[in-house]
Amino acid sequence: MTQVFTLPDLGEGLTEAEIVEWHVAVGDEVTVDQEVVTVETAKAAVDVPCPYAGRVVTLHAQPGEVLAVGQPLITVEPVGSAAPPAPQAPDTTASNGAGGEQYRSEELAGSDPAKADSEGSGAVLVGYGTGRGDQRRGRRRLRGAARAGAPTPAASPSPAAASTPAPGRKEAVKVISPLVRRLAAEAGIDLATVTPTGPAGVIRRADVEAAIAARTAPQAAAAAAPVAVPTTAGDRRIPLTGVMRVMADRLATSRREIPDATTWVDVDATGLLEARDALRRARPDDGIGILALLARITVAGLQRYPVLNSSVDTRAGEIVQHGEINLGFAAQSPRGLVVPVVHGAQAMTTVQLARALRELTDLAREGRLAPAQLTGGTFTLNNYGVFGVDGSTPIINHPEAAMLGVGRIIDRPWAHEGQLALRKVTQLSFTFDHRVCDGGTAGGFLRYVADCVEHPAALIADL
Repeated sequence: MTQVFTLPDLGEGLTEAEIVEWHVAVGDEVTVDQEVVTVETAKAAVDVPCPYAGRVVTLHAQPGEVLAVGQPLITVEPVGSAAPPAPQAPDTTASNGAGGEQYRSEELAGSDPAKADSEGSGAVLVGYGTGRGDQRRGRRRLRGAARAGAPTPAASPSPAAASTPAPGRKEAVKVISPLVRRLAAEAGIDLATVTPTGPAGVIRRADVEAAIAARTAPQAAAAAAPVAVPTTAGDRRIPLTGVMRVMADRLATSRREIPDATTWVDVDATGLLEARDALRRARPDDGIGILALLARITVAGLQRYPVLNSSVDTRAGEIVQHGEINLGFAAQSPRGLVVPVVHGAQAMTTVQLARALRELTDLAREGRLAPAQLTGGTFTLNNYGVFGVDGSTPIINHPEAAMLGVGRIIDRPWAHEGQLALRKVTQLSFTFDHRVCDGGTAGGFLRYVADCVEHPAALIADL
């Protein structure tokens, strides 16, 4: 019997992935937990292991194609079966209708990889995992029956999941994310009336938000509707995929939802550079650089002004002040700008911060950051001075409440101890959510950071 492995839930709220590279071909033999494909999500590149052993019969997508969670990925058959058929065109017609919805409904009904026993596959992915025994095999048969069109036992849908197809709509409403269903239910939106824009007709959160906006403010929604850009000779279209798309969505959401303001100050960083040089002489193996010292100062500033380590819950009308400081920092990668996150930065020493920043930067350059290393940030440090620029007005990394930017450090004439001297000067810019704090708090944080840059020894008073 052939076994169809569908694109698993990769966690972190991801609902789709783009095929980057197949590591097997039709006719190859695979073993349990062998990595068969690299996919790119909106957050990271992930190598996906196959939970089945056998011979590859079908690869259901080509590199560059986007699959929704629950769509067929690869089909294998037991070794010793009839010779594999000739390579066929990828199956791009499989929808996330019956099969995909069944997969998701099982997951929402209580699939818990953490409860898996020690049998079967050892590579745990959400919706798959170490053996489920008869329960897992039963679900595979159920999914197979759904894909084949066989009747499946009726389930009592929750109010959030229930939707009545609109007249003339013959296929099931395709919604992968439970958050999207909840958003629609809370707003009273019938999912059958929402126009999907996701792959294979999947309804995304943006689709539901557009439906809400269209109902409450038709004229505003019409004005904000996407405008098709004509293509003329010589133009080149570059798809917004993976990290590019999630960054575009996040920054657009930030500009749309956050009433931000920016303040800045020029500071004498001569003392900071001297502190770095002294640490390198005293601790040459620790690799403490400017970014690590800036991170240390930023964490100290957030501990003094904790309201800036927050997010705004617009639905609840509340400011969520986070208990941990998860410090994100902008970094370049082969996939564009990414923001790796140092989790629990408030509990780290300067040496530990330096090590974490160095490791995450190396992973970013190699394109090997895991989704968990790109999520959960509560504040972002952006050292755009490495690009040779002096200042900027950063866009807040939604849903965070603030971002600190640092320009290049250059020689400038500066009044120092009553004399005009050549000093190492940089510009600090601070963009903050005006819903979270007023200018007094923002100015206090920025002034504290500036004082620490000019006099790093001042940090000792807070340690």
